[in-house]
Amino acid sequence: MIWPFRRPAPSRASRIAIKPPKPATERAPLALVLIARNEAARIGDWLAFHALAGVSHVFLYDNGSTDDTVAIAGRFSGCPVTIIPWQLNTAEAKTGMIIPRQIMAYAHAICTFGAGFERMGFIDTDEFLVPVKATTLPEALADLPHLNVSLPWAMFGHNGHDTPPDDAYPFAFTQRAARSEGPLLNFKCIVDPCAVTQVSTHKFETAQGKDVSANTRGQTARNAARQGAFVTHEVIQLNHYYLMSRQELQQKLNGPAVSGSAQEQRAAAVMRKAELIEASPVKDTAAVDFLARHGIHNTAALRGRMGDREGSA
Repeated sequence: MIWPFRRPAPSRASRIAIKPPKPATERAPLALVLIARNEAARIGDWLAFHALAGVSHVFLYDNGSTDDTVAIAGRFSGCPVTIIPWQLNTAEAKTGMIIPRQIMAYAHAICTFGAGFERMGFIDTDEFLVPVKATTLPEALADLPHLNVSLPWAMFGHNGHDTPPDDAYPFAFTQRAARSEGPLLNFKCIVDPCAVTQVSTHKFETAQGKDVSANTRGQTARNAARQGAFVTHEVIQLNHYYLMSRQELQQKLNGPAVSGSAQEQRAAAVMRKAELIEASPVKDTAAVDFLARHGIHNTAALRGRMGDREGSA
C-alpha cells in the first residue's frame, strides 16, 4: 500500500532582520504601533488613555476591519493617528515559510516612521501601558535604558463579567493573576527604533545591545533569560486585559489570530492561561490610579478626552 504524501505545514518566520533608520534631527518622545481588526468597541478608550499618557503618535495597521475601527481612529484628535491598511498574506516563494503580518507591520513602522521618534512601543488594543507613579510614559521612561525595554504582561481576568462591560477596560477589569510566570509570562517592548536590527512580536535586537534587554529597574538580561528577578511591574505596568468578558473570550477563541496560528492550538493555549488567571486573582488598580492622577474617575470622563473631531463615536 502506498501512503499518500502529506506536505508538512509551512514554517513561520519568528523574526525579521532590518536596517534601522538614521535618526532625524528632532525626534518626538514616543510612538505606539499596533495591528488591529474590528476593535471599534475599545479603540477609542485605548487611544484616549495613551494620549493622556503622553504618547506622541499612534500608527494603526488595520488588518481589514469591517466595523468602525478606522472611522473612530480617524476622528480621534487627542494625538496624531496614522492608519495604514495592512492585509498581507505573504510567504517566501521557494520554501513556503510564512512571513507574519504582525512582524511585517512592526518592521515597516520602524523603517518608515522610526526616524522621527526616540522610542517606539509595540502593543495591542487589549494592552495598556500604565505609568505606575509618573504622570506620563515619557516621564516614566526618562531614566530607563534607551535601546530596549521589556515589559512583562500583567494578566487580567474576567472580573465577573459575562458580557462586555459598559465601562472602559481600566475601570471594568481590576483583577489580575498574582504572578507573571509560566504560560502567563511574555513581554512587549519599547525600543529606540533607530537602533533596532531584528524585529519580532515579543523581543527585539539592537545594533549596540544585540539580544540584551532592560527591565524597568534598569536590570539587563538576554531575551532568552527574561524571567525570575528580571520580571517587574515597577515604573511602567503593561496591563493585558486578556480574558475580558466570557462572551468576548469566546469570540476570541472563535476568531482568527492576528499571528495566524492554528485555531485549535491557540484555543488550548488561551484556555490554559484563563485557568491560571482565574485561579487566585488579586486586585490591581494601577490604571485607575493613573487616571485619577489626571482627574479622571470614571468612564465618561475618560471618553470625554477622546478628542473626537465629530463628537463621541
